[in-house]
Amino acid sequence: MDSKQLIDTSSSTQKGQLKLFDLTMIVVSFVIGMGIFKTPSVVAEAALTPTLFFVAWILGGGIALCGALTYAEIGSRYPVTGGYYKIFSKCYHPSIAFSINSIIIVSNAASVAAVALLGAEYIGNVALDGVKDPTTAKMWIAGICIFLFYGLNLFGLKMSAIAQNILMLFKIGLLMIMIAALFVAPDANSALVVNSSSYNWSDMGRALGISLIAVTFTYGGIQQTMNMGGDVKNARKIMPRSIIMGVLIILTMYMAANYAYYRVIGFEQLATTESIAAVMTSHLFGSAGFKIVSWLFFFSVLGYVNVMLIANPRVLYAMSDEGTLPKVLAKTNPKTGVMTVGLTAFTILSIVTLFYAKEFDVILNYIMFLDSIGMATSAGTIFILRRKKVGEAEATFRVPLYPLLPILYILAYIVVAASVYNKDANAGNMGMLIFVAFLAIYFIRNGWSKASKKSTN
Repeated sequence: MDSKQLIDTSSSTQKGQLKLFDLTMIVVSFVIGMGIFKTPSVVAEAALTPTLFFVAWILGGGIALCGALTYAEIGSRYPVTGGYYKIFSKCYHPSIAFSINSIIIVSNAASVAAVALLGAEYIGNVALDGVKDPTTAKMWIAGICIFLFYGLNLFGLKMSAIAQNILMLFKIGLLMIMIAALFVAPDANSALVVNSSSYNWSDMGRALGISLIAVTFTYGGIQQTMNMGGDVKNARKIMPRSIIMGVLIILTMYMAANYAYYRVIGFEQLATTESIAAVMTSHLFGSAGFKIVSWLFFFSVLGYVNVMLIANPRVLYAMSDEGTLPKVLAKTNPKTGVMTVGLTAFTILSIVTLFYAKEFDVILNYIMFLDSIGMATSAGTIFILRRKKVGEAEATFRVPLYPLLPILYILAYIVVAASVYNKDANAGNMGMLIFVAFLAIYFIRNGWSKASKKSTN
């Protein structure tokens, strides 16, 4: 079956409901979750100097841009529903496609759990005083939020996209408030002196590697846009434009926000600050503003939960459509176009992960090791797609400086995976165990299927 036939048959669930603005907002939503309001403190703690802090963010932005350009071409060549799965299926052995996408689904569910949990932390600032067990209360708040957005997504893609646009514009507005604090708050680093000569190159290299774990998590998510290929009008043109425009918005917002955090909170205090956004807004609005904005941030970051519930059922649909998962996961509501079984399955997995892992830092290491495998192997498909000339005539975008940018992107995620293992070997071992387990499941299931066919014959 050629690529054109695959595109035609896999895009039938939706009829191109998303336009340039919709998809650009979805791209931004995939990336700007809760991370920018939490991970700068993680990066500041890992980085030894302010210079290394900003180097990590600039380097992470460069990696994200390389990935955006790479995925823009992949999406232009192969715009299908569940495209992030389909490219593995097209370019690698089915067992690799199944295993990689299975761990990506698990990783994405963990991301939803992590973001919902961080959103609940902001509620904890103002609504959980006197609660005997605030940790459990936050988990229940996060779980209820995931369930509520599950209900919203049952109404259909158009309703989810409208909600996403509103939440995303709101979130961008709140980031602008963070940046506005630059103009009213004094420089908290005026007396800061850091003796970088006390660190050797080994210390600096290790610190940069650990910093990149949180940075790449914060920049991650661009690849998920490929799952929307079957839902976009004129996808071959719109997808590359939306991905590039979205990443440029993200880069600008992230760099400005981190500079604002550094100036207003201070490098040393930033490393120990949990609710960065609430602290920033207290400089603008005082204690009353602290409480109000804590609630506003809680609602704004839920856009990430919503967008992940939009995208991941499409991966389950694609895997089911190709027979690697049960056919029931491809079941779609004929009236709304919602992949109801896949949406329900992903929601349950997210909630189970939330109550199993419980802590953000544990989830972060686990996510980034799994994501690093997926990112490196998915970006590598560009070489195979070009060699096989998939979408060659129809493709409207080609990554500049090929093959340099895709190679840099792949190498960056290999470094991140190594850094995760160096920091938390248990997370790396668990990630590899999950990957091997899914490989075993594929071959066992495939063996049973062949045996069943022989017995019937």
